[in-house]
Amino acid sequence: MRENINDLLAFVVVAKDQSFTQAAARLGVSQSSLSRTIRKLEENLGVRLLTRTTRSVSPTEAGERLLQNVGPRLDEIANELEAIGALSEKPAGTVRINCSEYAAESVIWPKLSKVLPDYPEIRLEIFVEHSFTDIAAERFDAGVRLGESLEKDMIAVRIAPDDRLIAVGSPSYFRKHIPPDVPRDLTGHNCINLRMSTRGELYAWEFEKGGKPLNVKVDGQLVFNTINPMIEAALLGFGIALVPESAVQAQLTDRTLVQVLDDWCQPFAGFHLYYPSRRQQSPAFEIVMNALRHKG
Repeated sequence: MRENINDLLAFVVVAKDQSFTQAAARLGVSQSSLSRTIRKLEENLGVRLLTRTTRSVSPTEAGERLLQNVGPRLDEIANELEAIGALSEKPAGTVRINCSEYAAESVIWPKLSKVLPDYPEIRLEIFVEHSFTDIAAERFDAGVRLGESLEKDMIAVRIAPDDRLIAVGSPSYFRKHIPPDVPRDLTGHNCINLRMSTRGELYAWEFEKGGKPLNVKVDGQLVFNTINPMIEAALLGFGIALVPESAVQAQLTDRTLVQVLDDWCQPFAGFHLYYPSRRQQSPAFEIVMNALRHKG
């Protein structure tokens, strides 16, 4: 029995999203049409693939087996068709990148905004997310992470220099509070915290000196889950923030922010673009990757 590949693709999307609403939006079809497609597939196979309730959709045992065995093969077919279609003279197609907000704003968009006007047939999708995503399962072409967080089975391309997290505060804040001499002094300061999206907990500030690491749990009035609001709060005198040095170069230069604990802040590997080694890269992806590649 040969099923329509579009019907199988529709099933895979519904099973992964576990939602007819989200799957219909992703596929660009109506929910009723998508529901008929899945029902027809189930009838042809003679087995129920999805368990439907008023609140959820989940694969049955047969559906889970079909998802695990057919899903990867559909990805391989899509990748090969995209690669073959990209053999035309003009690089074309969609490149989807998963990254953090800071990576998108500080590295990816500044670089690609200069290149994309020369390639109008390339469509770029930047999906901002603060958790570690399985880019292959979610059909992204690539992701962006710090060098220390990369998985070993991925190909990685450096797209930014090394960076470091530094502690900064405004001159007005330090006029009212004695600057810390060592990281443990931070416990007496109003610190601007970062909520980690991956685990949901507050980030323990990491320092190192003489090869000895030191983590400090700080406290304060404000908690954010992205970098830019932390910088704005520090500028307004709300306290000390631990942020990437590259994000506050201008403020350090014009002295609207002052750095403390400099000798405790050590560099770490900067952002890397990563993608599965088995994936056949299209000319469009090669254009994007080369534009992002760190030249330093």
